[in-house]
Amino acid sequence: MSSEELISSQAQELRRGTVVLACLSLLKEPQYGYALLETLNDAGVAVDGNTLYPLLRRLEKQGLLTSEWNTDESRPRKFYRVSPEGSLVRAGLVREWRDLVASISRLTKEKH
Repeated sequence: MSSEELISSQAQELRRGTVVLACLSLLKEPQYGYALLETLNDAGVAVDGNTLYPLLRRLEKQGLLTSEWNTDESRPRKFYRVSPEGSLVRAGLVREWRDLVASISRLTKEKH
């Protein structure tokens, strides 16, 4: 396996855990799955539908998201929104993220 392939594989592992935090952050306002997928990808959080849709269902089952169907349009869409519990979890994850970024920054800081 080449260095580039190893970097790509390891980077994917790094990003995997950040998708939950990104979703909980973006879903302060209701969004349907495809719009959320586009928003994440546009923001540089690479995720595909085969990952996102099961994640949304899991977060809903865990009580971190709520959902409702919008049938006003010709095509019904399921809109997701962060629940009050999800907001608490998001706040805790943001603290963990900031602590982790600070720790990694200290570990990777080059000595002058």
